[in-house]
Amino acid sequence: MIKIFIVDDHQIVCQGLEALLRDISEIEVVGCASDIPNLMSQIKGHYIHICVINVYETNEEEIEKIKQLKREVPNMNLLILSMSRSKDFILKTLKAGAKGYLTKDADRSELIEAIYTIRGGYDYYAKPITNIILKNYLRETDAEHQLQDQKEKSLSTREVEVLKLFGQSLTNKQIADKLFISVRTVESHKTNVMKKLNLKTTVDLVKFAIKNNIIEI
Repeated sequence: MIKIFIVDDHQIVCQGLEALLRDISEIEVVGCASDIPNLMSQIKGHYIHICVINVYETNEEEIEKIKQLKREVPNMNLLILSMSRSKDFILKTLKAGAKGYLTKDADRSELIEAIYTIRGGYDYYAKPITNIILKNYLRETDAEHQLQDQKEKSLSTREVEVLKLFGQSLTNKQIADKLFISVRTVESHKTNVMKKLNLKTTVDLVKFAIKNNIIEI
């Protein structure tokens, strides 16, 4: 049985959502609360799988409510229902801990699909929201790749050689012998590489080299 709780300050909306789910044998709407404090008092002693939160305002206060609820009841999955398709608001709700996001033009079948998907351990986003998230991810990935390319291009040929040999688990002495330079020069190159790439440890250095195909594993 999937236990559901609804948060909405309009009683008629709560009753409407409950009615949509009433005839599904695997789903039980445990209750409805007008706000988060009311929800917290009602769910004591209950294990709620999914909380459907109807969000009207797209402000920081609503984001803080989601964060608070996730902190206080970490095992309860949050499904946001909102009119907003604002990229910033959507991403903030997801970062705050929401497991799913539906726009209010979603129909009964999509609501049910979202509930089953989230209960199965997966995130669920309405199609328009998925497109927004995907576009944002692609922009971030592209920006990250550009930044990594800039960092890698800032390395000199010798620094790349030292990085490759370091990634092969060679010691400073072995690298120095292979490149016919002093151990101090090897250490200097490694220090410069870490500064240019803004890395803190030698482990970070190896991770960077692997991620950017400078060395192979």
